[in-house]
Amino acid sequence: MKICYLSDANSIHTRKWCNFFKKKGYDIYVISLNKGEIDGVKVFNLNYDLDEVKGSSSLKKLKYVNSFSRVKEIIKEIKPDILHAHYATSYGLLGALCKFHPYILSVWGSDVFDFPNEGKLKKQMLKYNLSKADKILSTSKVMAVETNKYIDKDIEVTPFGVDLNRFIPFDNKYEDKDEIVIGSIKTLEAKYGMEYLLRGFAEVQHKYPDKKLKLEIAGKGSQQEFLENLSKELGVEDRVKFLGFLNGDEVIKAFNRFDIAVFPSTLDSESFGVAAVEAQACGTPVIVSNVGGLPEATKPDSSSLLVRKKNSSDIANALEKLILDKDLRIAMGKNGRKFVEENFNIEDNFNKVDKIYLNYAK
Repeated sequence: MKICYLSDANSIHTRKWCNFFKKKGYDIYVISLNKGEIDGVKVFNLNYDLDEVKGSSSLKKLKYVNSFSRVKEIIKEIKPDILHAHYATSYGLLGALCKFHPYILSVWGSDVFDFPNEGKLKKQMLKYNLSKADKILSTSKVMAVETNKYIDKDIEVTPFGVDLNRFIPFDNKYEDKDEIVIGSIKTLEAKYGMEYLLRGFAEVQHKYPDKKLKLEIAGKGSQQEFLENLSKELGVEDRVKFLGFLNGDEVIKAFNRFDIAVFPSTLDSESFGVAAVEAQACGTPVIVSNVGGLPEATKPDSSSLLVRKKNSSDIANALEKLILDKDLRIAMGKNGRKFVEENFNIEDNFNKVDKIYLNYAK
């Protein structure tokens, strides 16, 4: 089977799709607006500077539409069995204009939560793009419901699973340690709520000064300096460590080192919680904001505790509950691993997509 993806070649999620179906023996092609390389995959680069496009006016952002004739030429050359666009606006528009079938479209988050609220034209564009798809996929139930506001079609929920052979609890996961490590791995931007995690952590640390607590924050972003200064203002700088960007293996080690993982997103448009799934796969209990698709990426009150967005006191209370009860931490961590095994095994999730491909490629 030949599968052609319209997707960002630099996205880790694009790479997951490509690598899985490449291993199945399929011929995989990617048409990307920007430059990127994926082992064993032919990538066609449309040569756009995404930072320039994103920073342009609304009309200039659509200049990639000029490439749709080139996209049609590439598709004609490949002769794929399936055309699959990832993201309902940019890549979704290119896919819709090409009029190729069978055409599958995956919604990702801001394309359905935010884009249609920016004006009538954008709302109509989204509706048009969705109408041209033979099948629409969503990574979460909440995003499928949101998408159905713009199209009356059945939407298949196909979560972003994790490789359970890589994301595993280490043998020493639950051994006694001198300190309790709380952590988070996310881009350091305001929308992901690290400020509230820091404030909640400081509240608990000051309440229990004799507890050996440590906060590790991984990721890069424009808020790093602000967060570093905030940790000093809150008097916990000696308890907070900024890890910077972590590669895949380092992420697994970090989630195993964490006794508690926290994902305090402030986004109602949070499409899904891949990092929360990865943490649970490593046997780590999680605290997540009750927004978007985050709750369904966990099992509330079994593997996770839910908190209100932008609420450091809620985070402090959830941290306190888990810090003071080691047995609860371990039980929730083990529950999380079981939950992921039952719901987010990447093999199961992608094999579901494969059945969809085979059905439409007949």
